[in-house]
Amino acid sequence: MGIPGFKKITNWEYWPSYLFYVPLLPYAFYLALKARSFGFFSAVNPGIEGSGNGLESKYKTIQLLPSNYCPNSIYVEKGENIQDILPKITINNIEFPLIIKPDIGFRGLLVTKINNENELSAYLKKYNSINLIIQEFVDYQHECGIFYHRFPGKKKGKITSITLKKYLTVVGDGNSTISALILNDERAKRYSKYLFELNKNSLEFIPKNKEEIVLNIIGNHSKGTQFIDGNHLINSELNLLLDKLNSQIEGWYYGRIDLKYNNFEELLKGKNLKIIEVNGVISEPTHIYDASTGSYIKALKSIKNHWKLIYIIGIKNKKLNKGNFTNLSYLIAVYFKYKKYLKKISALNSNATTSF
Repeated sequence: MGIPGFKKITNWEYWPSYLFYVPLLPYAFYLALKARSFGFFSAVNPGIEGSGNGLESKYKTIQLLPSNYCPNSIYVEKGENIQDILPKITINNIEFPLIIKPDIGFRGLLVTKINNENELSAYLKKYNSINLIIQEFVDYQHECGIFYHRFPGKKKGKITSITLKKYLTVVGDGNSTISALILNDERAKRYSKYLFELNKNSLEFIPKNKEEIVLNIIGNHSKGTQFIDGNHLINSELNLLLDKLNSQIEGWYYGRIDLKYNNFEELLKGKNLKIIEVNGVISEPTHIYDASTGSYIKALKSIKNHWKLIYIIGIKNKKLNKGNFTNLSYLIAVYFKYKKYLKKISALNSNATTSF
């Protein structure tokens, strides 16, 4: 086996997700038995549909945010035509380029940057069989995910994970085209089909020596973005910012916010940032996918520790009458609804082209 093949096996960044969850199922059953309910997690985030179980409306969730942190957004109901959508875009001060994505998201599928009305029309013709969100394109340079929780009844919470997101880039050598640079880059070539389509108008361009070319600005792993462990950046100032933010989001006790920001110094002061998503119980501490700073066992331990937090918060909210557990039949119904939706969005994505 060659070195690249060995790296693929030992780097769990690309391992199937079940390898991070199946080993922990006995612990999940233990927590359920301890709570006397398989639906104890449903009480964790009473302000979010299903506590953020993956079937919640992303549009409704970001409406919980303070307006200064929320990007201008509109909800697009399935089947809605572009003639009805364009006036809403104007009224909400959204300009091209913009971001469009499914209202119920899954790992970045169908998240697309739209540059003009023609591209928007083409996207809608392909994908308006599901509910969508249109958001302003937030042109800040950096993106990260911050995982935070607060125990009910407490004024202060805790950040448990920061994931820095590095967009997929290549560096010029003064001789190679962007097409060649993609194929010669170990990470970029994994996503070559997607990147060739996305950058089809510049594939023959030859960047200068050491010139960095950003190939994609969608911060999802499925689009090639690299997740980097940023836990060294956790400090009291950032924790204070999250405490203040959490106090303004009704019914959110646990999860990850994904945000774009100008620089970290301004982020600490709550300036020049926009929160593009609020995630609940289904969210992951995505720093675990940085294989350079941890181990597979540490990744499992981190997930286990976060599940314990879910249990504690769910139990506490139930005792305080802030949330309710759900029964097994409800959970089974949610599971099949999720599988049905996932099948649909995956089918749409399999037929997708990345630009229009």
